[in-house]
Amino acid sequence: MLTLSLFWAWFSWNAYHPWKGKPEFMGIVSFIFGMLAGELGLHIIAINVLLTAGIVLFGELDGLADSLGLLIAMASWLSLGLFYFRARNNEAIMRAAVCEALETDDYPQTPDNLHYTPDSDRLLKPFAFRHPRVERLKDIPYCDVNGRKLHVDIYRRRDCPKNAPVLLQIHGGAWMQNLGSKEQQALPLMTQLAENGWICVAVQYRLSPAATFPDHIIDCKRALVWTKDHIADYGGDPDFIVATGGSAGGHLSSLLALSANAAEFQPGFEERDTQVQACIPFYGVYDFLNSKAQRHNEGLEQWLAERVIKKTRSEDGELWRSASPVSWIHEDAPPFLIIHGEADTLVPVKESRELYAELKASSKNPVAYAELPDAQHAFDLVISLRSQIVVNALCDYCHCLHQRYLAQAEKTTATLSDETSPA
Repeated sequence: MLTLSLFWAWFSWNAYHPWKGKPEFMGIVSFIFGMLAGELGLHIIAINVLLTAGIVLFGELDGLADSLGLLIAMASWLSLGLFYFRARNNEAIMRAAVCEALETDDYPQTPDNLHYTPDSDRLLKPFAFRHPRVERLKDIPYCDVNGRKLHVDIYRRRDCPKNAPVLLQIHGGAWMQNLGSKEQQALPLMTQLAENGWICVAVQYRLSPAATFPDHIIDCKRALVWTKDHIADYGGDPDFIVATGGSAGGHLSSLLALSANAAEFQPGFEERDTQVQACIPFYGVYDFLNSKAQRHNEGLEQWLAERVIKKTRSEDGELWRSASPVSWIHEDAPPFLIIHGEADTLVPVKESRELYAELKASSKNPVAYAELPDAQHAFDLVISLRSQIVVNALCDYCHCLHQRYLAQAEKTTATLSDETSPA
């Protein structure tokens, strides 16, 4: 009992004190257990209580050491519970970020049905992503690369309205095979947006080690072009697309948004328009060159050089530069809302801070950043108190972006009508 309780005590301690030093592999360990504590804390407590109850019922609790272990276990339960509900503090941060992203002092008034209430029924089912009104159209081919078909999944309401706004979701997973897929990520966000009339397109792209950068971003741009060409067939508006993604997907979605129409990432379709209307990247790597010394983990650079880019910085510094979203920042960059967890032990928050600062200094469009206390990498993979708060705020943001787009389109149409009317 004492040994088990000491593990739970460390589990709780790690949530409050994420590992951000050496050795680097401890950052991965800290991420796994920290993410579980932050997003599935209530379920971890329940498992712990059941294990402890079993030990007591079977008479395995004996002596001073086990009694001490029981006290430690109870303290860890309390600590984990308090940590889980500290996620409520993220609501004020997200609301402030949405206001900054919309350049307004007051939080927008949006329809009540945009939000899902993070009540006990929802929080106790962290993997209940399906919604009866939302359908998923699986494995729709969007291109053929050397005989291999690549696919998208489409999430939409069964009675989807015409000209629905579109979310393009790019999954993460360290750019590598078996570490991420279009079926696994951003499901809380895509399901909620789809239920509220959006069409969400989850993209498959070639993965390393078989793929070598820039294969990844080329595929994402091909998926964007396919979406612009075909999403109207599924009820979507090809002229309003918001790109998003987490981790490697955060990198790729921001690179896609910032490098619009860049010929080097559009071989064979250089003339196609690859602009998007906004970007919402989560906890990505945005500067492969590490130009501001924002990263101190050598493992990431080695990973990129050996598995993703397959050249070192010294061998091809220009390729590393072109792979970095910060290198593509310009004054006409689309609106950005950047999200990162302060407790992230895989990708340091300074990556997002620097992207935000560079965009803020250069872009004439709105830029905002939400740094979430206690949030680990990949915090949004499951339904939790924190992820629900974030998704609710993003639904508000996306709704307002789309309403502004519609208002501007209506104004433009009216102006053109006036200009063509006979005097």
